[in-house]
Amino acid sequence: MEVLFEDNHLIAVNKPAGWLVQGDSTGDTPLAERVKQYIKEKYRKPGEVFLGVIHRLDRPVSGVVLFARTSKALERMNQQFRERETQKTYRAVVERKPGKPEDTLIHWLRKDESKNKTAWFSRETPDALRSELSYSILEEANGFYLLDVRPVTGRPHQIRVQLAAIGSPIVGDLRYGAPFALDDARIALHARSLRFIHPVSKAATAINAPLPDHSVWNQFTSFAR
Repeated sequence: MEVLFEDNHLIAVNKPAGWLVQGDSTGDTPLAERVKQYIKEKYRKPGEVFLGVIHRLDRPVSGVVLFARTSKALERMNQQFRERETQKTYRAVVERKPGKPEDTLIHWLRKDESKNKTAWFSRETPDALRSELSYSILEEANGFYLLDVRPVTGRPHQIRVQLAAIGSPIVGDLRYGAPFALDDARIALHARSLRFIHPVSKAATAINAPLPDHSVWNQFTSFAR
């Protein structure tokens, strides 16, 4: 587990693809429990360790995940996320080149919890939430395209669905139309950076997560690292 940032109030780690952030019915050990154990051992804390989950990444996605070590930090960071005062940047690899080198995508998304899948609509639709992101093509290699993606909203499976909606599903994402899988059920989507105002010091803070050491990422040279 790679720790990217740590102080008395927050801790951020680079989540490997395939790890859960919080527990589910599979019974697999989630990232949150691993971080609690890390804190407990490092600081020799007796009893239960407080750790607040501020945001999540889908299981097959890698990258920055930020946790709160105090209830005050959790409350203040939750507010920043609700008010969209944080800036998230992702890297994605697609096999089908988007129609434009850069664009802003707006769709309405509705998640079916029973199927764990999100549907998209091109116009306002009952029970669907407006979703917006911008992307730009950074590099091409071997017929694959590396994208910089910046979501404005934070809907379930948003980046995955919106890129699929323009005919460019993320490599490995069989759920949303990718033609082949990657090993370990991963998809080529990585939470590259997170920028926010520190909840206590009020300092502008940026956390960056190196990309996984994997062939789907290693083929790019200019922007991948």
